[in-house]
Amino acid sequence: MNKMQQMTAQGRQIENNSFAIIDHEIDAFHGGHSFTPVEWNVVRRAIHTTGDFEYAQLFQFSDDAVSLGIQALQTGANIITDVTMISTGLSQQRLSVHGNQAHCFISHPTVIERAKASGETRAIQAMQYARDAGVLDGAIIAIGNAPTALFEILRMVEVGEAKPALIIGIPVGFVKAEESKQALTEQSAIPYIASVGRKGGSPLVVSTIHALLMESV
Repeated sequence: MNKMQQMTAQGRQIENNSFAIIDHEIDAFHGGHSFTPVEWNVVRRAIHTTGDFEYAQLFQFSDDAVSLGIQALQTGANIITDVTMISTGLSQQRLSVHGNQAHCFISHPTVIERAKASGETRAIQAMQYARDAGVLDGAIIAIGNAPTALFEILRMVEVGEAKPALIIGIPVGFVKAEESKQALTEQSAIPYIASVGRKGGSPLVVSTIHALLMESV
């Protein structure tokens, strides 16, 4: 069995039927889309995850972001997440194909200690801890909850402290979530996948990484 597929025949059939419905309805009821085939696979999986066709208007990709993300996964890139919901939501079966590992440092004792001392969010300190641990360069940065983590990654990129392969920025919320994604889409130093506006969340980051993994074999 292909490790990227659903484990059971019924599960694969349900998923395939869902995607067929989405493909039909995006054209029949939502005016179609202008994504490339590989970009559409990311967006379609986001719609499948949420039941929300608005993501066909919200997702944005920098040039070659999907292909560069796939290449990073194929070479065993680390995945650095802002919250454990992402790292635990990723399929270990799919990650094992290329030896990718997901890391989240939000609850590391050192991160908590530094956050309390500085007054900054744990998300900021977690990204700094990842930098100091040497796991950011060449990694896929996956942000689904904490805008402060996304802003911190962008700051580190700007000053030359980190050079990830891809940033997936889909934080949800009302405080700086929209602004952080705008900052991501306005920079050109690092490839990105973003879903702009207030909507987002960890399940969408998981679905995005799964879509890239599915395309990597």
